[in-house]
Amino acid sequence: MSNREMLKYLGSCHCGAVRFEIETDFPELTTCDCSICRRKNALMVRVHESKFRLLSGSDALSQYQFHSKTARHFFCKVCGIYPFHRKRVTPDLLGVNVFCLDGFDPAGIPVREMAGSLMD
Repeated sequence: MSNREMLKYLGSCHCGAVRFEIETDFPELTTCDCSICRRKNALMVRVHESKFRLLSGSDALSQYQFHSKTARHFFCKVCGIYPFHRKRVTPDLLGVNVFCLDGFDPAGIPVREMAGSLMD
């Protein structure tokens, strides 16, 4: 567990059609080497579904699934930005793209590399 304070952050896609709020203490960030994560090059934070709230844009979200069709990757239909996904192994957690968070600086937060390519 992190000694960081739980804070709320607002996030959005590029065009603002999809807006959300998360609460986290940023214990770590993750990258993944699976075929989709390598291509989107996102830096993620894990957030329990109870700490995630979609504020607007459910109608602007498009969903992409591949391989086992368990994880659900969400994209804005308007601007194409990938703000979050529902995880495959732990579906009560979301992976949130920290580059979509307003005013967030990832400097100083440990980054763990996930070996997702083994599961493609």
